[in-house]
Amino acid sequence: MMIPQDMLEAVSPAKTHPATTTHGTLPFPTVTPDIPKVYHQYSTEAGHKTLWVVCVLMGVTSLVFYAMAMRVPVQKRLFHIITASITTFAFLSYYAMATGSGISIHTTVTKTAELGIVTEVVKRQIFWARYVDWALTTPLLLVDLALLAGLNGASILVLVLSDLIMVLTGMFAAFSHDEGQGWGWYAFACIAFLNIIYQLGYKGRYAVATKDNKTRTFFGAISLFTLVLWTLYPIIWGVADGARIINVDGEIIAYAVLDLLAKPVFGLWLLLTHDSMARTSPSVEGFWAHGLSSEGTLRVGDGHDED
Repeated sequence: MMIPQDMLEAVSPAKTHPATTTHGTLPFPTVTPDIPKVYHQYSTEAGHKTLWVVCVLMGVTSLVFYAMAMRVPVQKRLFHIITASITTFAFLSYYAMATGSGISIHTTVTKTAELGIVTEVVKRQIFWARYVDWALTTPLLLVDLALLAGLNGASILVLVLSDLIMVLTGMFAAFSHDEGQGWGWYAFACIAFLNIIYQLGYKGRYAVATKDNKTRTFFGAISLFTLVLWTLYPIIWGVADGARIINVDGEIIAYAVLDLLAKPVFGLWLLLTHDSMARTSPSVEGFWAHGLSSEGTLRVGDGHDED
């Protein structure tokens, strides 16, 4: 909702002061214009309810994923733990936003006059907890896909670093005080996203080519699903925090739909398919499944002191 500052101050008397007078003239009031004009963009009850609904759904989904993890051997739980962590972090993020803890008010200069005088600014709610969520969950989501495809460690590292650059530059864009600076950060985020598409779409498909037909088909479908969804995020940012075409409630609802598709729906699809491919899915042994072995561990009291 965009509320001009002058509407907020409509109930207040106009600021006046007597003009300088000379002998023989009457004093007259002059009106001091409100410069800069301030527009407020805040969420309403609809946005607040949406945050709570998504918070509950993320929490319930996390419990479902943890329950699914308990039904498979520990050697097969890697995808379950990663995926459950994704929705758990999202639950915490939405709880922070729904309770008002993950929100700040950011001021952006939108119009200036001659000599650099600021004539119009926008004060808009920025949900910084969402960027914390993305910085934690999107790398885990990419690790899910990278392990499914069988990407090598170098490619996984580049993939995760590109993702972190994308999220951080997106956050810098949201908190920029100048529109030009914000769009510059936005461009950097889009470049990082293009590298994610390359790593996952090209190298991922090349790596999964050595696997069985069912795994190849599944990776192609779920990676395409993910990349299409992720392409919508910068579009929403551009018309919300960027150009401020849609209001804060519209931003909340749009991101909520994408988050539900990209996390709970993605996770449920991944885990159900993974469990159905139990014979061909990767099994993690060693420390993950058995902890430290007896060889090489420190023991207290087993040795004998020599006199």
